[in-house]
Order: sequence, then structure tokens, then C-alpha cells
Amino acid sequence: MTPATAAPPHDALPVQGFQGTPEEIDRQWLEQVYRGRGDSMRQLTWRAVLMGSLLGGLLSLTNLYIGLKAGWGFGVAITACILSYAIWTALYRAGIARTPMTILENNCMQSTASSAGYSTGGTLISAFAAWMLINRTAMPLGEMLAWVFLLSVLGVTMAIPMKRQMINVEQLRFPSGIAAAETLRALHSVGAQGLRSARALGWAGLVALLLKFWSEGLALVSATLAPLTISTWIAALNQRLFGPVWMGRTVMLSWEPMFIAAGAITGLRVCWSMLLGSVTAWMIFVPWLQRRGVIEGAGYGALVQWTLWGGVACMVSASLLAFALQWRTALRALTDLGAMVGAGRRAAAGDPVAALEAPASWFVGGQLVGLLGLAWLGHRAFGMPYWQTAVAVVLSFALALVACRVTGETDTTPVGAMGKITQLAFGVLSPGNMNVNLMSANVTAAAAASSADLLTDLKSGYLLGANPRQQFLAQFAGIFVGTLVSVLSFRLLVPDAGMLGTDQFPAPAAQTWRAVALALSHGVRELGAVKTWSIAIGAVVGVVLTLLPRLVPSRQHLVPSAAGVGLAWTFHWYYGVLFFVGGVLGWWLERRHPEWAAEFTFPVASGWIAGESLMGVALVMAEHGPALLRTLSGH
Repeated sequence: MTPATAAPPHDALPVQGFQGTPEEIDRQWLEQVYRGRGDSMRQLTWRAVLMGSLLGGLLSLTNLYIGLKAGWGFGVAITACILSYAIWTALYRAGIARTPMTILENNCMQSTASSAGYSTGGTLISAFAAWMLINRTAMPLGEMLAWVFLLSVLGVTMAIPMKRQMINVEQLRFPSGIAAAETLRALHSVGAQGLRSARALGWAGLVALLLKFWSEGLALVSATLAPLTISTWIAALNQRLFGPVWMGRTVMLSWEPMFIAAGAITGLRVCWSMLLGSVTAWMIFVPWLQRRGVIEGAGYGALVQWTLWGGVACMVSASLLAFALQWRTALRALTDLGAMVGAGRRAAAGDPVAALEAPASWFVGGQLVGLLGLAWLGHRAFGMPYWQTAVAVVLSFALALVACRVTGETDTTPVGAMGKITQLAFGVLSPGNMNVNLMSANVTAAAAASSADLLTDLKSGYLLGANPRQQFLAQFAGIFVGTLVSVLSFRLLVPDAGMLGTDQFPAPAAQTWRAVALALSHGVRELGAVKTWSIAIGAVVGVVLTLLPRLVPSRQHLVPSAAGVGLAWTFHWYYGVLFFVGGVLGWWLERRHPEWAAEFTFPVASGWIAGESLMGVALVMAEHGPALLRTLSGH
């Protein structure tokens, strides 16, 4: 018998985990973490779910906006924790709320917010936007709502049998889950620090919101105010510094500081890799093709059709190779299936922890609803044979199992790799059908993202002593609000396919999905010599950049990120510059003022992204929303 791990102090988190047999680990967690917390503290309350739904709905707009701009997405859990704590503390001090929100209520709140703000939106900026680019039309609103909701149900319930094995038994770290738990613990144990972080987030968001309005909103108020806007000044400066030829290659300055904030969060290695990709794509590759007469025209829309092939090949080859190099993880994931069956047997034998876990019947019910609903909708909307939808769901479970394990070990969810594996599989099963290729891969990618997101939240709850069944219900509740807000906002932001692939919404993630679907449908040779060679060279670069850190681990910080380099070939030159500035700023602050950086970098950057994104969404809706609403109402 392995001795029980010493109980951590009541205000500390059991980050190092427990040891012993599964039964011993469960007993240690039950006695040392759950009791005195999860069995006596309020968790799943209406105020927690409503607060999470509200914050998740708002933050879903920021992820949609920045995703359509740069193909990037950020988890919302920590931002929601800080905002919720600040809002409820203010309400309590004002006498509006009777009691402060408990740490486990905030944990349920962040599960709801994470589901509403992150899990439901990724499919819109990737597969759905790619579908619009290919078909040059918008999908009916009802079908979009149903598809996104069913995908979320499938992904969230898919995590139920994985939770006990990966979190309880194997004690996988899920680093973002640990970070969210630590944030909650700090907020509730050191109130002054929590309020400082919240104020920093709020002020950053307010300043960003006002500057965005100054940059783009004044002209909407009155055309006579256009000369006073920041964007007009930047345009004049670009004419002086770069001229129309370089500006036509997106080599110019842009006032979008939210990407500086995003760079501070992303980290220096990925950011300088983006700058490298931006320079090689837009300052070397594009001018070379123009001098040879291969490219005619200018502007992002015309040029990205040539640059994206090398960038996509780099990202796809790197993600698939990284996935293959983690074969031990994949093999361990397959053994989880047997362990899950064993967990079910222990539950049937009266295991006390089983009464706290989400039951297997919820998993079976969610999977049946998801399978039947997606099969019917896929056949009706995309012409997918029923058996192919069943194959996509079965494949989704196997790949989500692997994706969740990778997330638990590395904190990186290989959504891109999961989607590309499915695209390759359906390129064989249904050759030539781009819609089937896209939407089947969408099932896999969305299921993997939702499952990994739920497990990351459940890791936070496990460390804090939360009731996992109540936390699951909180996340499930977020699906409804997330689906409604994300889909309706997407339709308002992108009323037609003509807005995608433009300077306003480059949609690099959608460009990637579309490129793979086109290549699998028509064959790489039909793309022409330049694009074919771009794919070949990009794939080699992706392989080399993936292998080098493993061959020279002591120099891996000097090796460019394949994801960063490849992504820069699909969006504007100036995005790479802005990310790089943010990466350098974050690195400098961390080295010169580590305590200040640890406390304020994430809140300030998150607040700035949220403020600028929300104002950007509001301005786009103010410009295009009325026309779309008239169209939807039939007038």
C-alpha cells in the first residue's frame, strides 16, 4: 500500500497530486480537498451561471473578432474570474448583493463562461467561414445554430468518461487549469491584489475602447470628423513611409494595438517567428512573384491566394509530425478506454466519489443526441451520407481522447492536427466533396476543443475541491448562451462571404481549412507550379522546425515556431509586426519588473483585447447590422 500523501494546507492547492491506487487517490482527494469545501460551500447557483453566461457571451465577441482578424483564440476563464470577482465584490460592497460569491461559485462561473465564450466560437471562424469562402454564400441561420449547439453537446459530454482517468487517476497537470485555480485562490485569499488586477483590466479595456472609437468610430458619426481619426493619420503616414506599392503588399503600419496585447500573452518565441514569416512572405516572396509577372493586382485578397499555400503546408506538416512524435501519448490514450470501463465498474460498486462525478448515462445521452442530430442535419444541409456522419463521430471520440491527453500533458490542444487528420480521411472516403470534407473535420476539431476545454475547467475544480457533476452542469449551461451569442454575432459581423478574406476580416484560420479542402478535392497538381512548390517547401520547413527543438533542446528558444511562421503567411504583414512588438514588451517587463509583470501583464493585455474587440464588433454591427436585420426580417 502506498502511503497517503500529506494533506496540503487548507489554502494551498494539491498541484503535485496524490499517489497510490485509484481507490487510494480518490480517498485522499475526498478527505483532504473535497471535505470542508465541496460538501459545504455553495457552487452551482443561479448567480454563478448567470454571471458566467453574461461574461462568456461578451468574451465570445472578443474571440470572434480577433479570430476573424488573426486566426487566434484565447481562453476566457482567467479573464472571467477577474471580472466576476470585481463585479460581485462591487455589488456586495454597494449592498446590492447579500453575500460575496464563494470561490467554488466563481469556479462554476468560469466553467459557464469558458463554455459560452470559447467552446462554441472556434468552429465559426474556421470551418464555417471556410464553407462560406468556398460556396460564396451564407449558411441559413437555423442550421448554423443547430450545428454549433449539437457540436458543443457532443464535445462536452465526450469528456465525461475521460475525466476520471486523466484527472483523478493519472493526475495530468492541465497547466491552464492550474493557472485558473491559482487565480481564483489568489483572488479570494488576497482581496487587495484581486481588486488591483480587476482595476487594471477595467482601465485597460476602457482606454482601448475609447481609442478604437477614436480610430474608426468618429467617421461613422459624421464624415466631417474623418480627418480627425487615428486611422486617417496612420494612412497619411503610410503614404509617406511606404508608398502605394508596399502598402498593396500590406507592408505598412496599422493602429490595432490589441495585437500588441495579444503578443504580450503569446510569448516572444512565437511572436518573433511571426515577424520572420511576415518578412519572408510579404517583403521577399510576394515582390519576387510580382517581378516575375506571376501575380497581377495588389491588396491582401489578391496576394494571400499565393502566400497561404506555403504557410498552410508549414502549419499542417508541423502539427501532424508533432502529433506523430507524441505516439506514446496516443498509445496511452488508447489504454484509457479500458481504464474508463474499470472506472464504471468501480462506480457500480458503490464508490463514494462516483456519486460526485457526471454519470455515464449523461455521456451516452449526449452522444446519441449529438450523433442523431448531426447525422440528420449533415445530410440535409451538406449532403453527408448518414454513415459518414457516424464515422466522423466515432473518429472524433478517438481523436478527442488523444487531444485531451496532449492538452493535459502539454497545455496545447492539437485542434488543427485533429481536423486535418479527419480532412485527409474524408478526402479518401468522399473524394471531391469539399463540403463533406470541411464539415466532417469540423465535427472532430470542435469535439476535441470542447472536450479539452471542459477537462481543463474540471482540473481547476479538482484542485479547489469542487463537485465535478455541478461543474459539468455549469459548463453545459454555457452552451446555450454561447451558441446563441456566437452565431448571431457571427452573422452580424459577416453577413455575406464577401467580407471574408478582406482587410477587415482576413480570416486566416478559414483560409487554412479552405486550402486543405481545395487541395484534397482537386489535387495538388492542378494548383500550378508556384503553389505546388510552395506546398512542398512549406511542408519541409514545417518538418525541420518541428524536429530541430528535439535535436538541439538547449537551443530550442532560437528555433522559429512553425505555427508562428506559417500563420504569418496567411495574414497581413503588419500583424506580425504588432505581435512582435507585444512579445518584446512582455519579455522586457518580465525581465525588468517580474513582480509587476506577474500581477498585471495578463489583466492589462486581456482588458485591452476585450475593450478593442468589443468596440470593433459594435462598429461593424453599427455599419452593417441594420441591413442584415432588414434582410432577416424579410423587409
